[in-house]
Amino acid sequence: MNSSGPTENAIRRSLARARDGKTLDLTEATTLLHARGAQLDDLLTYAARTRDAGLEAAGRPGVITYSRKVFIPLTRLCRDRCGYCTFATVPHKLESPFLSPDEVLEIARQGAAMGCKEALFTLGDRPEDRWKQAREWLDAHGYDDTLSYVRAMAIRVLEETGLLPHLNPGVLSWRDFQRLKPVAPSMGMMLETTATRLFSEKGGPHFGSPDKDPAVRLRVLEDAGRTNVPFTTGILIGIGENFEERADAIFALRRTMREYGAVQEVIVQNFRAKPDTKMRDTPDAELEELAATIAVTRLVLGPKARIQAPPNLVADQYALMLRAGIDDWGGVSPLTPDHVNPERPWPQIDDLAARTAEQGFALRERLTIYPEYIKRGEPWLDPRVMAHVAALADPETGLAREDAVVEGRPWQEPDGGFEAFGRTDLHVEIDTSGRTGDRREDFDSVYGDWDAIRERISAPERFDSDIKAALSHAEKDPAGLSDDQALALLHADGPELDALAKIADDLRRDAVGDEVTYVVTRNINFTNVCYTGCRFCAFAQRRTDADAYTLSLGQVGDRVEEAWAAGATEICMQGGIHPDLPGTAYFDLAREVKKRAPEIHLHSYSPMEVINGVSRTGLSVREWLLAAKEAGVDSLPGTAAEILDDDVRWVLTKGKLPTDQWVEVVTTAHEVGIPTTSTMMYGHVDTPAHWVAHLKLLRSIQERTGGFSEFVLLPFVHHSSPIYLAGLARPGPTARENVAVHALSRILLHGAISNIQTSWVKLGDELCTRVLQGGVNDLGGTLMEETISRMAGSENGSFKTISSLEAIAAAAGRPSRQRTTTYGEVPAERIEAARRTDGVGNFGKAGLSLPLVST
Repeated sequence: MNSSGPTENAIRRSLARARDGKTLDLTEATTLLHARGAQLDDLLTYAARTRDAGLEAAGRPGVITYSRKVFIPLTRLCRDRCGYCTFATVPHKLESPFLSPDEVLEIARQGAAMGCKEALFTLGDRPEDRWKQAREWLDAHGYDDTLSYVRAMAIRVLEETGLLPHLNPGVLSWRDFQRLKPVAPSMGMMLETTATRLFSEKGGPHFGSPDKDPAVRLRVLEDAGRTNVPFTTGILIGIGENFEERADAIFALRRTMREYGAVQEVIVQNFRAKPDTKMRDTPDAELEELAATIAVTRLVLGPKARIQAPPNLVADQYALMLRAGIDDWGGVSPLTPDHVNPERPWPQIDDLAARTAEQGFALRERLTIYPEYIKRGEPWLDPRVMAHVAALADPETGLAREDAVVEGRPWQEPDGGFEAFGRTDLHVEIDTSGRTGDRREDFDSVYGDWDAIRERISAPERFDSDIKAALSHAEKDPAGLSDDQALALLHADGPELDALAKIADDLRRDAVGDEVTYVVTRNINFTNVCYTGCRFCAFAQRRTDADAYTLSLGQVGDRVEEAWAAGATEICMQGGIHPDLPGTAYFDLAREVKKRAPEIHLHSYSPMEVINGVSRTGLSVREWLLAAKEAGVDSLPGTAAEILDDDVRWVLTKGKLPTDQWVEVVTTAHEVGIPTTSTMMYGHVDTPAHWVAHLKLLRSIQERTGGFSEFVLLPFVHHSSPIYLAGLARPGPTARENVAVHALSRILLHGAISNIQTSWVKLGDELCTRVLQGGVNDLGGTLMEETISRMAGSENGSFKTISSLEAIAAAAGRPSRQRTTTYGEVPAERIEAARRTDGVGNFGKAGLSLPLVST
């Protein structure tokens, strides 16, 4: 495999580091893959010691696990053309492109009768993209795509047999994970290798297979982590990669494990040549080579990793693999063959137990989801499968219960409606007693490994552009600024910053005049229970946290009535991604708002909430938005944007929707006649270059759709933000940066988005006055209650009276005007009602409601 190996001295030095428990680098790991003979024995000793320490720490010393499973080959058609695969075939060799539901259930029922607890769904990648027979079958049976059929069959297996689905459908997108997580406790896909040449070069084993691009497969592992899916992956050795490429794949797995914590097990699998394949003459990977790779994987990934070697591919060398540091034998079926390696039968479970015992270990059955994730519960286990898992799991160990009865149990979307619980008065108490603590109890685990996340953050690049030249260009052609010129303006200070603000303010005057606008609105955050795992968010709570709450439908309605009585023209309603809310939750909430105040404008649901609704209902984005519009939604907040650059988003948010999904939601909303706002949260782990790109992306969308009503700048509030407490984010933008970015927003969006809004919640009165003199024309709303920024530590209150907003405008030398959500004129009756209450009512001074000011 390698033309020349490392020297004996290099191997000895690397072994010494492994012996002493030192962290190995890529070169040392590559070197140790060459160990053979006595050196291999030493390597295995060090790896086994690491494994034993991990089992001890996990509370199951001396226990090797396996999963009793059935293999469900849902379809053997695939769009890929791997050179070693006998599983994938062509349509004319199959009776049907897919197993029928009856065939799926028959396999599952037989497995349940034999004590199996896992249903391993294995299939080719998106066969309908290559084979018309697959597309025709799906169409004839009413499924949009293969994954829709996978989801439907997983539900039927849960309901009719009680087996736990483990899904291996190949490459999945972030949204695919959203669709499938509610029906399966775990999923998987082999990374195989990071050697791009095996994919890109003609004749390579993965050439012509779009799903085998290492970058694509690594993205799948990351998306599994972002969506909190316990995920099985691994490497395939001996397919043409060299030792350095093999070690690189192991390190790629380590990076993903550390950053997201979702990799529940790593399979180290040896290539076995199969007849009737392009690689039939390729030599098998030797078992000593496999053992060395397992040992290096164990040392690199550490004691917490769960590492598996398939027992049907190791001949009789069970002892060798145990010595190498595995702690799991993977799925073993008493019923179905290994359809991927059909020439290699599974060992009998009793024989596997005996072989394991010979080496001093006890064999114990686990479930498809590993014990660590069962014990953690949410967000790793979706509530819709939690009861199915609990029925089969030992509550103390998380392993399979020996006396478990495998039987079907109902699966359904939550349908219990809304029940109030928790700290429902937080919207008032946030200004008095405040939040319970500055961070959640799971701070050190739920967001991933902070040190690994730190490695993703890039520093701002050196800046050398001419600010004066950029100012001159901004005056002549504001929307035509180059990226470098825009960056130059973001570095303006002193007189140059004043000049930038004047240019922006002149453009503001030309676009919208001198009036400073505001809206009388009430924020309603109907729940703060959320398991998305955004690293910047101090609002999200687990359902068990002291500050967690959910409002009932009636409580939401009551707050709407209070807001209307207090003169509001708008309800701005958003909430956490609560796993228990029913699929109709967003529609139910909208209908309740309109029932209580038919004429109020409902500005509701961020793109993240839209995608959550889409995944819960099975509707397309367009269908969901049309249903929301019919239920009463008038416009969407363009929040959940943060920074529209995925490299930044994955550091900042972990599990929030990718940029392309945000763009799809807002552009589709515009297409169906729902206006949205646009936003940018800045000053955390981003750089000025990201701000420029974000603004230009928004402009390009507006030029296509015209659907943005405003652009809202949201400076990062750091005080209780997890990513700041972990030492990764800076404490928000400086005052100079705030002035510059507000002004640049006016300049870059000139002629596209007319209204530029600042946030008094985040900036405070004095800085709001400054940015009103530098391009801003809107102060947002009275809010009546604001919890999200206050939970993060904002010190500017949770509501703002009309008189206070008008005072800010007056301080900037500007007149002010109350507006509607879409910047129209407010009916006289609404203005009069708002003036009676100063836009907020007598907030919080008489219990927890919003009584009106006495007249």
